[in-house]
Amino acid sequence: MSSPPLPPVPRHAGAPRPSWPALPAALRVAIADRLGAPVVTVRVATAGFTRGFAAVLHTADGGRAFVKASPTVAHLTPGYAREAAILDRLPADLPAPRLRWTLDEAGWFALCTDAVDGHTPRLPWARAELDATLAAYAEVAAALADPPAGLTALGLPHLAELARSDILWWEEVAAGREPPPALPAAARGRLPELVALESRLPGYADGATGLIHGDLRVDNVLVGPGGRAWLCDWTWACTGPAWFDLATLLLTAYASGLDTDRIFAAHPVTTGAAPDALDATLAALAGYYLTGADAASATDSPHRSAHQRWSGEQALDWLARRQGWR
Repeated sequence: MSSPPLPPVPRHAGAPRPSWPALPAALRVAIADRLGAPVVTVRVATAGFTRGFAAVLHTADGGRAFVKASPTVAHLTPGYAREAAILDRLPADLPAPRLRWTLDEAGWFALCTDAVDGHTPRLPWARAELDATLAAYAEVAAALADPPAGLTALGLPHLAELARSDILWWEEVAAGREPPPALPAAARGRLPELVALESRLPGYADGATGLIHGDLRVDNVLVGPGGRAWLCDWTWACTGPAWFDLATLLLTAYASGLDTDRIFAAHPVTTGAAPDALDATLAALAGYYLTGADAASATDSPHRSAHQRWSGEQALDWLARRQGWR
């Protein structure tokens, strides 16, 4: 049996981030003041695909917290502010970090949450860790199916709108407005089918009223010592069907050789989904990732393009198998 096609860069080691001493001195002082004690130990996070500061800080009084920070002129800052607003309004008992505070200092924006004691799942997935993540997402999806008024008041975007404006790319390729990405043999000549499949996603998402994570990947998951999974990085939360999150999460499970068709169909969030909702999502994700693989910005990890390309290839391979193209 061949080995699973693992990502070119481990998901727990995708982000080169600034060190604590590299932050402005005034920002470090302000953070320590908010934490109530001097910072004595810093464990910089390595998961993810951005260059923003992110670390667990240990203080002289025995406290610990997780802090993210970015220059206010960087494109990361609006996302950090949006994430802070979302975390502040999530139901308190969900497996998501609790927001403590935010601050603006020395031209930087910082947000602080409780530190989650856990690790990013390694690939290929250990089935126990995937099961814990699937259970955590079922809990989150059930709680956000009828979102609290505070979250609704944020006016978060709808997945259907995001799909039409930023996720559907095969139509752009077909119209000659976007260079065609390199495709594996099984998908060559399948552009009309890809356009048709992805075009169904907005319609399937239109009627959804619950909130979803919007970026549910393995590097946004932490598994604690007791086996509970936590869902982090809520920057892209939006209104949409929970099966979309499930499909994005399961790309790495598919690459791990697991029966993702069965896992998807058995999860409670897929109840009532259209029979080809997964195919529409995989087509859209494949186009989004493959066409975006070379569109990195200065605040992205240098590994982002490889992550995008690998993710697009897995989405397309899963779709090709489901469609009988190979």
